[in-house]
Amino acid sequence: MLHSKSSSLEDMATDSKTKLFFCLEAALEKKALDPVLLEMRGISSVTDYFLLCTGKSDRQVQAIARSIEETLEEKGIRLLGQEGRAQGKWILMDYNDVVVHIFLEPTRKFYDLEGIWMDAPRIEFKPGADIG
Repeated sequence: MLHSKSSSLEDMATDSKTKLFFCLEAALEKKALDPVLLEMRGISSVTDYFLLCTGKSDRQVQAIARSIEETLEEKGIRLLGQEGRAQGKWILMDYNDVVVHIFLEPTRKFYDLEGIWMDAPRIEFKPGADIG
């Protein structure tokens, strides 16, 4: 019984990470800049992963968010909440175990989430590699 319970927890973690990479892939399709993947498990009780990325304009920031939402919707994954879409300076997308932050560059520098969460392990990926 314990074995199946730990397997179930591992499956949930895999699902969270898969969801993270779906978000990353959708963001990169819209030319998101400087993506950073942070593992928040053990650091924050709010979520398992953060995806941070940047757009060059408010329209690009909005397009990245739209791409992520549409991609995950196609896979049956619902967006739980979203903030900042109308302004396009910092959009936060809540997928429960994955939280996506899409910034305009000056906004990203100002809030410096990478600095705030500097203890969070970064998940490495190779741009251009098959991540899905």
